[in-house]
Amino acid sequence: MSDHGIAFPIGFTPWGTFAVAGRARKVEQAMVLVLLTYPGERAHRPEFGCRLRDFVFEPVTPDTAARLAAEVRRALEVWEERAEVLAIDVTPDEAAHGLLHIAIGYRLTGSSERRELVVPFSVLPEDKVS
Repeated sequence: MSDHGIAFPIGFTPWGTFAVAGRARKVEQAMVLVLLTYPGERAHRPEFGCRLRDFVFEPVTPDTAARLAAEVRRALEVWEERAEVLAIDVTPDEAAHGLLHIAIGYRLTGSSERRELVVPFSVLPEDKVS
């Protein structure tokens, strides 16, 4: 298995060659892809993805954060086998109402190094829901 591959989204270097990403970066790109794809969007893999969008209209509460963390864990454990999910912490941003930070603690398979990926997620603030 190669430790490098074409970066996603596809990009180019200043020299006109494809941008590449190392193993850790490729796994993080794949994790984000899982989280941003809603099940049913891919015709040939209808179960692929995560139901993050189901939480857009949810209030920012500890219960919502726990359910959101459980969905992220479920999706990553099913669809990204190159990473062992260690912990998921969902915290609201104190400065930006409706913004949550999903911190995913993980370890690459075959590695003992703990890593973290933080993915921002916005919910529609309660005062904007009609």
